Amino acid sequence: MRANITPMSQRFRGYLPVVVDVETGGFNEATDALLQVAAVLIDIDEQGQFYCCDTVSCHVTPFAGANLDPKSMEVNGIDVDHPFRLAVDEKQALPKIFKPVREAIKQHACNKAILVGHNAHFDLKFINAAAARTGIKRNPFHPFSTFDTVTLAGLAYGQTVLARSIKSAGMEWDPEEAHSAIYDAEMTAMLFCKIVNEIGFVQP
Repeated sequence: MRANITPMSQRFRGYLPVVVDVETGGFNEATDALLQVAAVLIDIDEQGQFYCCDTVSCHVTPFAGANLDPKSMEVNGIDVDHPFRLAVDEKQALPKIFKPVREAIKQHACNKAILVGHNAHFDLKFINAAAARTGIKRNPFHPFSTFDTVTLAGLAYGQTVLARSIKSAGMEWDPEEAHSAIYDAEMTAMLFCKIVNEIGFVQP
């Protein structure tokens, strides 16, 4: 049993929602490169309203032998050889994301993080695959459970595409910024907070 009970730990059975977006070289986590990761930490105010907190991100060097599908690269617009990309390998990149997530878990007296994403299983499988490749044991995310804003937006607004969901929620969407892990993660986090805040919560 947790020694400390916080509003966040009570809201989702001890799970801390963390919004994640990845940009990749394809759809197969076993063969395609992980190229960029962004995570948005979520906090809760005194009225029980969720809001976006810090964003952490990292450009990632493709692992040895990783595939870069031309169609995926055209969509994400990433130049893996750009001199100012400042990418690091997966073994350095994941701790940059995991450390602040673990700190937030401790701060909120939660047991584990739960990944929030738009098509969240896609992001989680790339995170899990990179952790397995690098031998990183302390993955703070639940290994298979997620909160998917596709489902939430479908229920709330009748939309499943991120851009349309954002617009239906009354927020602005910049197509020029889309397919950047940071932008997509931050917009997904805003969408998640808005929907969860509108739904409300009845304390059991």
